[in-house]
Amino acid sequence: MLKPGEKAIDFSLPNKDGKIVSLKDFLGKWIVLYFYPKDDTSGCTLEAIEFSSKLKDFERLNAVVLGISKDSVKSHQNFSKKHSLTVELLSDEEAEIIKAYGAWGKKKMYGKEYEGTIRSTFIINPEGYVAYVFEKVSPKGHADEVLEKLKELQAKGD
Repeated sequence: MLKPGEKAIDFSLPNKDGKIVSLKDFLGKWIVLYFYPKDDTSGCTLEAIEFSSKLKDFERLNAVVLGISKDSVKSHQNFSKKHSLTVELLSDEEAEIIKAYGAWGKKKMYGKEYEGTIRSTFIINPEGYVAYVFEKVSPKGHADEVLEKLKELQAKGD
């Protein structure tokens, strides 16, 4: 997993409208980059709704919020529409970026082990370096937690 102080890995992925979004497009802004397992599942829906409801607060702090999963562009379209999401969702169907950031690994559900996306969030500073990492995130209240950490990092000048 990428650690604070390391250069964020650039990427170019399609959003729900098929438009290519690159990390470098946001240099000069703070970036909240969150990885989540699957559209329209309970935890992922809660997390996306919370981030969407706080989007204006993030924007006031010169920050963008990007969510990445293995879901398709079409899945993101349906998910966004169904829940009136305003957060930018990106499709990484091959999990290349998910793996590059270290948000992929062994998981366990109902006693079975499998490989999948580990819910993680990275705060990237305006210069393109990882400023903070949340590992094995719990979705409920996470957007507030990230917002508070972002304020703290900005106050410290990180």
